[in-house]
Amino acid sequence: MADTAVKRQTDSAVDAELNRDVKRVKCDGGKGEDAGNESECETFLSEFQTCSVLRDSAREKSIFVHGKVADQDAVVILEKTPIRKDTLTEIFRGSTLKLEMRNDIYSTYQLQAPPHLNEIKTTVVCPATEKHIKKYQWQENFLVEEMGDDYQSITLPYIQKQSFSVQWVYNILEKKAESDRIVYEDPDPQVGFVLLPDFKWDQKQVDDLYLIAIAHQRGIKSLRDLRLEHLPLLNNIFQKGSEAILQRYNLPATKLRVYLHYQPSYYHLHVHFTKLGYEAPGCGVERAHLLADVIQNLQSDPQYYKSRTMYFPLRADDALLSKFREAGRL
Repeated sequence: MADTAVKRQTDSAVDAELNRDVKRVKCDGGKGEDAGNESECETFLSEFQTCSVLRDSAREKSIFVHGKVADQDAVVILEKTPIRKDTLTEIFRGSTLKLEMRNDIYSTYQLQAPPHLNEIKTTVVCPATEKHIKKYQWQENFLVEEMGDDYQSITLPYIQKQSFSVQWVYNILEKKAESDRIVYEDPDPQVGFVLLPDFKWDQKQVDDLYLIAIAHQRGIKSLRDLRLEHLPLLNNIFQKGSEAILQRYNLPATKLRVYLHYQPSYYHLHVHFTKLGYEAPGCGVERAHLLADVIQNLQSDPQYYKSRTMYFPLRADDALLSKFREAGRL
């Protein structure tokens, strides 16, 4: 299905690239159906043989590992989950402490929490292609300047030639997969959408709330395709998405960051809803565009995103970056 400001920009670009290829992680090899082999998933990593660490982040407490499972390449992502306020009493009462250092009023310990409060969120990509493995490796990033003509002559032909699959998106919209995860739906084919949690959010607390609104209308690849005629769709997502989050999670619109990515992680219109204050991957100014601003820009100029110069980060090994180099745009 991740520092400094430079690290945040790096993570934003990495997430964009990773999500183009893998948006839903499964133990069934990524066929797109809802996972059903629970016993297989429970023992999946017992056969995992580590080959290399692709990248890691001490700040975000995550590590990306390449390895083998039954002679198939796999990528495993391990992430420590946030500590929840509602578990503090149980942590304090049910944990053991091992003293490391004591000096006057200061002490440090290793705390061993109960197993069910010490979980590691684990994402598995299997089978993983060479492309997946490369995408998870740390790469230097470059900020690309894309004028309206560049989109038509460089970016759009690249997208069309690559034929990035969004079948997994259609599976969600058609209720063939992940239907149990849908938080809200407006079924209208023109202005409707489904709202569901992003897999980066474990849904155990609202501090790192992250949901995605996926439009039912097809054919809108990115900001570049948006015109005045799409305002009813954008307004509907903004208003009804915010209302659904208020009703379900008791978070008002004033505490939400609602935005689109450019470049997007997959080429079907979707909108990100995150809690204000949570530094979600890709929420930096080099990639995120507030939906409220997008709506105002289109109201002022229906062709705004057709002609506007856009900026976005790309990894050093991104094929699109090579296209811009070949065109003399870097």
